[in-house]
Amino acid sequence: MAHTADLVIERPADLTAEWLSTVVGAGTVTQFSVERIGTGQMSDCYRVSLTYADSEAAGPASVVLKVAATDTNSRQTGLALGLYEREVRFYTDIAPGLPGPVAPCYHAAYDAESGAFDLLLGDAAPAVVGDEIRGATVEQAALALAELGRVHGPLLGNAVLADAEWLNRESPMNQALLGQLWAGFADRYADAIAPEHRAVCERLVGAFDAYLAAEAADDRPQGLMHGDYRLDNMLFGEPGAARPLTVVDWQTVAWGPAFTDVAYFLGCALSAEDRRAHYDELLRAYHDALGPQAPVSFDAVRDGVRRQSFFGVMMAIVSSMLVARTDRGDEMFMTMLRRHCTHVLDTDALAALPEPSADEPLQPDAADEGSHQAGEEELWNESWYFDFADGAQGVGGWVRLGLYPNRGVAWLNALVCGPGMPTIAIVDFDAALPADHTETATDSARLGLDPVEPLRTYRVTVRGRGEAHDDPAALLRGDAGRPVDLTMDLTWTTTGTPYQYRITPRYEIACTVSGTVTADGHEYTLEAVPGQRDHSWGVRDWWSMDWVWNALHLDDGTRLHGVDLRIPEMGPLSIGYVQPPGAALVETTQMSAQASFADNGLPVTTSLTVQPGDLTVEVDIQGYAPVLLRSDDGRVSHFPRAWATVSTGDGRTGIGWLEWNRNRP
Repeated sequence: MAHTADLVIERPADLTAEWLSTVVGAGTVTQFSVERIGTGQMSDCYRVSLTYADSEAAGPASVVLKVAATDTNSRQTGLALGLYEREVRFYTDIAPGLPGPVAPCYHAAYDAESGAFDLLLGDAAPAVVGDEIRGATVEQAALALAELGRVHGPLLGNAVLADAEWLNRESPMNQALLGQLWAGFADRYADAIAPEHRAVCERLVGAFDAYLAAEAADDRPQGLMHGDYRLDNMLFGEPGAARPLTVVDWQTVAWGPAFTDVAYFLGCALSAEDRRAHYDELLRAYHDALGPQAPVSFDAVRDGVRRQSFFGVMMAIVSSMLVARTDRGDEMFMTMLRRHCTHVLDTDALAALPEPSADEPLQPDAADEGSHQAGEEELWNESWYFDFADGAQGVGGWVRLGLYPNRGVAWLNALVCGPGMPTIAIVDFDAALPADHTETATDSARLGLDPVEPLRTYRVTVRGRGEAHDDPAALLRGDAGRPVDLTMDLTWTTTGTPYQYRITPRYEIACTVSGTVTADGHEYTLEAVPGQRDHSWGVRDWWSMDWVWNALHLDDGTRLHGVDLRIPEMGPLSIGYVQPPGAALVETTQMSAQASFADNGLPVTTSLTVQPGDLTVEVDIQGYAPVLLRSDDGRVSHFPRAWATVSTGDGRTGIGWLEWNRNRP
């Protein structure tokens, strides 16, 4: 296999006959043609048919080129999730020494900054693609499991792979997130879910964190996982094919419970009747293929498959809620759920689950108030955010420091607004990266951050020259405003329980805010008015998804927070909490937003729905403080923020801030 790290083929137009001759290495290629194949979302695939100078050349008649998706959002997602790196490194680091259903790789390259990658692979044609809904024959299932055993056998318990960072990325899936996705799944498919299958799902969700911990124990066999070993990723060779089976899409390859792939395949590839009739026979085909030196017994394989039968249940729930909904998708996911739940019940796997446990909300550590070691990603970002809203004086504001160390810039934003006053904004998206995040200076402003008592008290000072806009939408157009001075000296004091997100490094804290704000010569003294602050670190790509965020304070002392994420090609996803006065914080299972917008890009109406509790919230915007976000590659997002008064369906009122991130064409 050729591996030229400094050359990445980003699209078929980059191919040349000379390059193909070099990397295929089987004769001089004089001509080639390209056709698109497959329907992948994260990657694009092309069949490249080759013509050689010597008609007797032994080279392949065609190869397959796989490259990163041309869609920018899909590419950023593939990069952020490590999908591209994992597949390239599978072919460069692992596949060369493996037997089994793996296509030969002639070239592999990956650019960690841009997300560009290429794989030039042997063509599986002529072959028939498996179909998850139709299912497999018993003979196809035996072949798939035997070929999987040939891959797994040499790698079981491999110490080098067990320590490989790229194979052991932390999964964002946990009990809280699975619970949210299950709530959406159960609502979507409702009566289509059989009662006994609903019981399996609820039992798994209730014990999921403990289940993951048990399966990661040192005494459980660990090995290489394809991560999506199912019929739709299999090409069964027909006469003339180079291999009887080719397995594709190794983007989810990982290190983990050794028999996950076996359970996932066996649970859904066959009808329940065929699986029951041939269960031990098929497991034996896999175990025999592990080889005579395999460090596991047949009984250990059988037990591992039983315990990992829940993987398919989880995947049916998660996958259905994270991709665009289609009729075929609905049919496939319900087929998956039925077959995998039946597999769980047939093997009495519920008896192997730990007892259900309440999932306590996470809280941040005081040390997290400081800065963090940056990752390698270009869009790795660390952000400190603060807001306040004083309904009595009719003024609200927000401050944010965002650091992009791998781009060498800082974002500094400080804005105030309200009814009857202009929106006053200090906006700098190209500030010099400060040596210390607690002191940031630009040509026109200074920002000071002081965690007086970590997680309890935080002081923020702003002094600078901004611009006043009578029309706040001017900030979304990039128009200049009237120069004015803006100063703040404010202290955020924690009133609620600090809340740490489960799926990304971030925490939110409900506060009261006191101090002074002077905007365009008008001074405001704040005395314990509602406010919020948050701190996050990790990859932040504003241009890859939309969302609606809120932090609200109700008049009875209840604190609400949530974000409704809208990720392209994925189902609904939300995060949030409700904290009643004097009571424990409760994580939400749903925080959805419906909004309308004026032609100028500013929100007009917004309604929120919160579960549990069937709470509805209507928003009445009082002041706009938007910003316009432009990426280096030209993508644009409107980021209107606003403070608002709110009313709930049960008669309560309140105040707080919302933001709407909206990617524009």
